[in-house]
Amino acid sequence: MSDKATFEFLCRMGDNTLVLGHRVSEWCGVAPVLEEDIALANTALDLIGQTQMWLGLAGEIEGRGRTADDLAMTRDAWDFRNVLLAEQPNGDFGQTMMRQFLFDAWHLAMLQALTRSCDTRVAEIAAKAVKEVRYHVERSGDTVIGLGDGTEESHRRMQAALDLLWPYVGEMFIPDAVDDAMAEAGIAPDLTELRAGFDSHVGSVMEAATLTIPDTDFAHKGGKSGFRHSEHLGHMLTQMQWLQRAYPGASW
Repeated sequence: MSDKATFEFLCRMGDNTLVLGHRVSEWCGVAPVLEEDIALANTALDLIGQTQMWLGLAGEIEGRGRTADDLAMTRDAWDFRNVLLAEQPNGDFGQTMMRQFLFDAWHLAMLQALTRSCDTRVAEIAAKAVKEVRYHVERSGDTVIGLGDGTEESHRRMQAALDLLWPYVGEMFIPDAVDDAMAEAGIAPDLTELRAGFDSHVGSVMEAATLTIPDTDFAHKGGKSGFRHSEHLGHMLTQMQWLQRAYPGASW
């Protein structure tokens, strides 16, 4: 097992939570109601906290003296390893919550598997994160059901969000050389083995929400390898990283 593969895997976990956490934080102060404003801010804080753990360990494994903050704030878009789903724009509130639920359902399954990792450091991080993500997926799932099985307008918007975001789901389950190396070493699960549970979970929520999952196997991919990100990530990073880029090493 190479440190390079482990570093890549840890960056994937940390970049997923960093990018999605920043996306969710964009709702702060502008959410539909005060309760949602607070809930979304707390979700973002949970995700950024998980980022600190994943990228902190990645920096240790890399051995180049880079901290979690360095990895978050000084890498360019092509060095990020998040799945494409995480970087998609917020859209309306329904689109945000659909994106959140689809990610949460995968995230919970992944973290539960990682609590059994042969790497005790990975297992410990997963055990901490999974407590928060259990709540995330319950909340996002309930919201998807409430809006999907709500008014005619809310149902229309939720179906449109599902149609838009479903093609980004497949990337989370398509293994590559890094995923295969992690699975072979017993550090992370075989991604293909997580799909059945994910489909069952998501299917039950969508049925309750009276939403129809698109009948397609097409999957956008390239994000977690850094080979291809959407244009949205670069725009997001200009907002997220500008202070550290403009004033390297600034502290307050």
